[in-house]
Amino acid sequence: MSRRASTTKEAMVEAAYELVRRDGFDALTARSLAAELGCSTQPIMYRFPDLAELRELVYQKADTYHTAYLSEAQDLLGIGLRYVQFAAQETNLFCLLFQSGHFDGATLPEMLAAPEVGDLIGATSSELGLSYEEALSAFEALFVAVHGYASLVANNAMSYDPDTIQKTLTAIAEGLLKESEQ
Repeated sequence: MSRRASTTKEAMVEAAYELVRRDGFDALTARSLAAELGCSTQPIMYRFPDLAELRELVYQKADTYHTAYLSEAQDLLGIGLRYVQFAAQETNLFCLLFQSGHFDGATLPEMLAAPEVGDLIGATSSELGLSYEEALSAFEALFVAVHGYASLVANNAMSYDPDTIQKTLTAIAEGLLKESEQ
């Protein structure tokens, strides 16, 4: 008895996500997904005629996973460390989320205006006794450092060294807090 290929929309999204996670976003084609599912390209092209919707669903699934991954941290430093760890462990998903052109043309303030970032900044301002504006300024500086580390790690331009990264981020955070006290 032969294995029956699962060609539901959900199965296609899951298989596409796993394909991207393993081989990268550029590997997602109708043929590669058909091979992953053990079917022809016909059911894929029927449900996703130009693959744009499928790509967006994979992006959303990766974004949801990334958010859950970061939310396991206990504090702002932990979130930064997990962000870099995600780039090291889930390189293809990191590249999909942050290096695939999804934010083309967006400014840093626009990116930091996302609701989940606002919640984080609000919690940080309360925790550290900073105004929202001070917390936003500190978060922006830390984000640039964290994203820089993550990008270097994801692109194999730097090896992943969590102890060094933690020391550097801690020093930056302490400097920012001292600056805000003045």
